Order: sequence, then structure tokens, then C-alpha cells
Amino acid sequence: MSSDEPDRLDGFPHPREAKQVFGHEDAEASFLEGLRSKKLHHAWLIGGPGGIGKATFAYQAAKLLLGLGQGQTPAGDRFRVDPASRAARLVAGLAHPDLAVLRRRPAGEKTAASTQIPVETVRRALDMFGSTASGGGWRVAIVDSAEDLNAPGANALLKMVEEPPPRSVFFILAHQPGQVLPTIRSRCRTLLLRPLGERDMVRALGSLDLPHPEADLARVAAVSDGSVRRALVRLDPETAALITGTRAVLDRLPALEVKTVMGLGDAVAGRQGEAEFAVLLETVEDWVAASIRQGAPAGARRLAPLVEVWEKTAHAVRDMEAQNLDRRPLVMSMFHDLAEAVARMRAA
Repeated sequence: MSSDEPDRLDGFPHPREAKQVFGHEDAEASFLEGLRSKKLHHAWLIGGPGGIGKATFAYQAAKLLLGLGQGQTPAGDRFRVDPASRAARLVAGLAHPDLAVLRRRPAGEKTAASTQIPVETVRRALDMFGSTASGGGWRVAIVDSAEDLNAPGANALLKMVEEPPPRSVFFILAHQPGQVLPTIRSRCRTLLLRPLGERDMVRALGSLDLPHPEADLARVAAVSDGSVRRALVRLDPETAALITGTRAVLDRLPALEVKTVMGLGDAVAGRQGEAEFAVLLETVEDWVAASIRQGAPAGARRLAPLVEVWEKTAHAVRDMEAQNLDRRPLVMSMFHDLAEAVARMRAA
């Protein structure tokens, strides 16, 4: 599941290579209305859960803008971009001179992928706006994602968004838009994308030419919370085994088999375990959310231990990523705390 690019699932196309946006017709129409009216907002905050198409939307909009000459406007209320066009090919290859992409640094031969977008990356990418766009057209920056910006990087982006150059557009992706720097958020037009419906999920998965029957695509679409990324992850046999193993540990709580938990820790450790760790956390989060929904009639006080553990885990994950620490102690601590929380809930 590892990849040379931190924002790509290994073995699957990157969102910039997608040929179509699925399930976000209203967002497409809003963007195109601004473009046709010649009052296009210069900064768009594209929010929503991971894997639902935020990056696909941003890259398709970039292909559209970068393919337009000065004074040209698109027709229709959907993104219609010829994937064989020069702009589309250059964007898909990250080679367009008028496109800047701000994202975490990919892994190198001796270095792990970065956990943040540092200020140097932001400044280097935004240097593009100091020159004239090729052909007098648009210049586009895609930030994927705002949560990955460190504080100096966010402030550097803010300065550019506050005083944007002419014919420039910023697409700022955020899984939790409410946590974006308020001064950035206030200068953006917000587009909140919703999780995809099952029909759009199947269509999106089908567009990837996956070696899976439609029945398998429909199965994962039904259990992936409207996220294509989650569905793709769940199609991988090793990932499916990791999810099954994690759920087995959770369903046995408060009983805890230390050897089994250590095995889960080993499965998500090291430079190559980042994607697996994300799957493990998603599985635990889904289980916690389901437990809270099922236990809601018992009242908030009885559920408090579970909520406290998940909040503690979220803080620990942020600290671990910031300091590039071993994931295994966190996995052990998380399951130990969950076991104690379940025991306290049952005793209440």
C-alpha cells in the first residue's frame, strides 16, 4: 500500500490523473458560474472527509482553467476537459508551468515522506506567481491539504491569498475546514463536498478499470462511507486482513491479547506502514463511533470513557507524527486504554 507520493495510493491513479469528477455536480456548477460571470473568486476552500473527491475536483478545475485562453469561458455546468489536451496532460504530469502544488514531500532513498508542508515548500511553490502566466492565462495553486501546513507555511500562504496576483486561483483542500487558519478561511469561498452516494461510488470505482467484478465494487462502496479512497484500500487483500484483525481485537474488549496487539503494531510500523496505520486508525474510529451510537440511550456519562480515549489518541497521533516517533507504543497504549474504557463502561 505504500507509495512514492504521500497523497497517492500505491497501484492506483493519482486524483490529478482522473478524467471525471463524480457526485459533485452542484460544486462544479458553482465554480463554473463564477468563471462565466467573470467574477471568479480567487481562493476556494474545498472541504469534506478524505477520499470523496476534493483533490479530483481541484485538479479538474485546474485543467479547465489552464486550458482556457484569455477571455475564454467554458460552456455547460460540468467540467468537460479533454484528457488528451495539452493542459490536461501537463497537469496530470505535474509539469504545467502555471500550476503550483503544495503538498507533503515524497519519501526519498534515505528519508521518509514528510509529515508537514514546510514554509520553504510554500515559498518555493508560490514563486511562480512572481512571473507572468504563459499565454496570459490563469495561474493555479493547489494546497493538499491545509491541515499539513505548518504555522510559518500557513502564514506564507495567507500573505499570497490576502494580495492575490491577477488571474490567479487557489484551491485549498481541507478535511476539517473549521480548523483552517481563520484569516485564510475568511478570504476563501467555501465549497463543502459531501460523501458520495453508492451509485456515484460504483461509477467512480468503475472508471478506474479495476480488475474486480462489479459485485465487489458495490460491496466495498456500501461500507466505505462515501470515500473512494477507503473503498480502494478495502479492495486490497492485505488491508482487508488488517481490518479484520483490528475488528477482532476490538470486539473482544475488554479482554486483550497482548501478542495480537503487538502484531498489529508491527504491521503498521516503519516508513512503509503509514497507509496501514491510517487504516488501523480508521477502523478503530469507525468502531468507536458505532459503539457511541449504540450506547447513546445509556447517556453521555456512560460513554465518556470511550470519548476520552479517542480524544487522547488523536492528540497522541499528532504528537507522534510531529516528532516522527515509532507507532508501536501508541498502538499498544491505544488498545490498552480502550480495554480500560470498555471495562469502566460495563461497570457503570
